[in-house]
Amino acid sequence: MDLNIIWFVLLGILLVGYAILDGFDLGVGVLYLFTKDEKERQIYINSIGPVWDGNEVWLLTFGGALFAAFPIVYATVFSSLYLALMLLLFALIFRAVSMEFRSHSESAGWKRFWGWSFGIGSLLPAILFGAAIGNILQGLPIASDGSVYISFLSLLNPYALLMGIFSLAMFVMHGAAYLAVKTEGEIQKRAVIWNNRAWMVFVLLYLISVIMSYFNASFLFEGMLSNPLFWIVFLLFLISIIYIPVATNSKKYLSAFFTSCLSISLLIALMGISLFPRLVPSSIDLANSLTIYNASSSGKTL
Repeated sequence: MDLNIIWFVLLGILLVGYAILDGFDLGVGVLYLFTKDEKERQIYINSIGPVWDGNEVWLLTFGGALFAAFPIVYATVFSSLYLALMLLLFALIFRAVSMEFRSHSESAGWKRFWGWSFGIGSLLPAILFGAAIGNILQGLPIASDGSVYISFLSLLNPYALLMGIFSLAMFVMHGAAYLAVKTEGEIQKRAVIWNNRAWMVFVLLYLISVIMSYFNASFLFEGMLSNPLFWIVFLLFLISIIYIPVATNSKKYLSAFFTSCLSISLLIALMGISLFPRLVPSSIDLANSLTIYNASSSGKTL
C-alpha cells in the first residue's frame, strides 16, 4: 500500500466522520421543521447543542486534507461546484447563527424566524451534500487539458437531485435514531416513527439510486463482482440496514443508532470502492479522470 492509497483511505475516514457526526445534527434540524410544540423544539436543539460545532470540524479537516494530498482535485471540485459549495457553506453558517439568535430572541416572531432558519439551514446541507456526491459519482466534464466548464443549473441534474434526496432520507433516519437515544416519552415515540418512515424511504431510494447509477455511471460497476472487498462491505451493509428497524422496534435505541453509524460508514466505503483509483471521473472521457496518482501532491508532501 503506497501513500496515495493511504491518503485515499484517510479522506474516506474524514468523510465518514462528517457524515456520521454532522449527519445526525442535520437530521435533527430537518425534523425540527415538523414539530409545532415549542418545548419539543427546544429539546431538539438542546440534544445537539453540546456537540454540533465540533461535528462540523470534520468537514473542515476533509477540505484541508484534500488540498494537501490532492490539490488538483481540490481546485477542480471547488471551482466546478463553487456556487453549490458556497450555498452549502452559507446554510451551515446561517444554521449556526440561528441557533444562537433563537436562544436570545424574546419575541415569538423572531424566535419563529430563527427556528425556521435553523430547520432550512439543516435541510439544504443535507440535500446539497448528496447532490455534490452525485455529481462526483457520475463524473464532471473534465477536458484533456484539465479544464472544467459546468453551470450551476446543470449541477441540479436528475441523478444529483436523486442523490440529494437520498442523503436527506439517510440523515433524517440517522437524526431520528439519535433523538430516540436522547429523549423519552412521547417525543421518543415520535422519533421512532420518524426513524421507521425515513428507513423505508432510504431503502427505496437506495435501490433506485443503484439502478440509476448503472445507467448514468456504468464505470462504477467495473470489476465490482470480482472484488472480494466489495462483497464483504456490501453484505455488512445489508445486515446493518436490516438490523436498524429491528433494533428500533425492540427499543434498543443505542444499538439502532450505532448500526445507523455503521451503515453510513459502509455506504461511503462502497462509494470509495466503486471510484478507486479515481477521485473525480470525467464524463467526457474516463482517460481525463483525476486519480489518486495523477492529481496528488509530491511523494515528499504526502
